[in-house]
Amino acid sequence: MPGKKRLIAALCAVVVIFVFSSCARSLYMPPVLMYHSINPKSDSVMYRLIVSPEVFAKQMQFLRSHHYNIVSLEAIGRMVGDKKRIPFKTVAVTFDDGFLDNYTYAYPVLKKLGIPATIFLIYGEVGRPQGDRLNWGQIKEMQDSGLITFGSHTFGATPLVDINSETQLRRQIIDSKKMFEEKLKAPVDTFCYVGGIFTPHIKDLVKEAGYKYAVSTALGRKFSNQDVYAIKRVRISENAGNLFVFWVKLSGYYNSFRSHNHNNK
Repeated sequence: MPGKKRLIAALCAVVVIFVFSSCARSLYMPPVLMYHSINPKSDSVMYRLIVSPEVFAKQMQFLRSHHYNIVSLEAIGRMVGDKKRIPFKTVAVTFDDGFLDNYTYAYPVLKKLGIPATIFLIYGEVGRPQGDRLNWGQIKEMQDSGLITFGSHTFGATPLVDINSETQLRRQIIDSKKMFEEKLKAPVDTFCYVGGIFTPHIKDLVKEAGYKYAVSTALGRKFSNQDVYAIKRVRISENAGNLFVFWVKLSGYYNSFRSHNHNNK
């Protein structure tokens, strides 16, 4: 009888582990890190969008030292689209807006550590007179390195959900792709929704334009982890200079936890 009880207990443990593993796998989404400005200057208005060069270097070294599988955004998009089992500790690095400091501070770190990244550019702001955005020469240098790819963050910086004109929507989504490809002399396969939000019609235009993948910050369980046109990202700010916080955001479950809280508000 004791042997039978031990067998039943073992079988129950196997079932619990299997169920937990299945649930965990369904909630897991490889973290796509979202950076903006890498800058030593703090800014009370943009504090959520700025990471200091020291913290950024520490975070990238953490990825390398702890043997994360650092891949391109496109590689994650292919795995999601093919519904492949994505290995734990897979991560991609992205930047929004095309700040000049991505070249000054982030690029040397990425090059030193051999880390690929995607930078989403706003076409109308490339090389603008204020001198705070990337210019085409810097973009070409990074592109030629083979580490950095570029995606469209539209033509302007207006959230697409605030644009009522169909002509303007198509310009922001479809025309920006064509213009980027002419300048970069390369396919532009990735798109970033301004503000991270979109409507079904906006997503349809992204598909029509020929983009293969699009990233968002949309929360809630109604947004599938398997949608290549709504790949969720994790915002990284200066508070992730605490490497425990950074590790939590790298877990692959951070967005699922946030989605649960979002749905329960």
